[in-house]
Amino acid sequence: MGYVITIDGPAASGKSSVSRELSKKLGVPWVSTGAFYRGLAYVAQQLKTDLDNPVALSELCFSSFWKIVLTSENTQVWFEGKNVTDKTSHEDVGNIASKISHFPEVRQSLLDHQRNCAVENIGLIAEGRDCGTVVFPRAEAKIYLTARSADRATRRAQELGLDKSVLEAQQKQRDIQDSTRKVAPMQVPDEALVIDTSELSLDDVVGKAYQFIQQKLK
Repeated sequence: MGYVITIDGPAASGKSSVSRELSKKLGVPWVSTGAFYRGLAYVAQQLKTDLDNPVALSELCFSSFWKIVLTSENTQVWFEGKNVTDKTSHEDVGNIASKISHFPEVRQSLLDHQRNCAVENIGLIAEGRDCGTVVFPRAEAKIYLTARSADRATRRAQELGLDKSVLEAQQKQRDIQDSTRKVAPMQVPDEALVIDTSELSLDDVVGKAYQFIQQKLK
């Protein structure tokens, strides 16, 4: 297994954009671990799986109905032979993902799938909410991105074409859920570089992250 770089933080803090750019600069693939939860949430929604049944949801993690595909642009979710990645970005799917991520059985079932992304590559950038604390606790470099709630809602609203105030309320609720859950809560990993992206350009954030990574990989 090659080196691993983790990028954690709340929704719309810039994790995917930064991971994509760092992937290009370093020449290694990247994965959004959140895609596994969004993918499972979407599949559970489509198959009408009981969202309060952790055993059923855990079993669905190993279903052949869906799969995760890594590409240079994004982490894709495929369901019944079709790319449904765009559909998994909807807020209702995100809310389901946040809900089912509280179940230890679900997190454990998806953990090996996430870690296998590193085993299969010479290097990997992994972004999510618990990459540096749980998925890859021994990662060579850990980064935590954050931003003001209003800025994150604005970015998300522009991306999805939705109402900013509604998104901000939903994001605040998800932040609370993700940071207070008993299993693998979202938190700043030890020895992580924390970057507030509120008033920084993408290039600025990538530059700070890249410099930190280079120091860690020496």
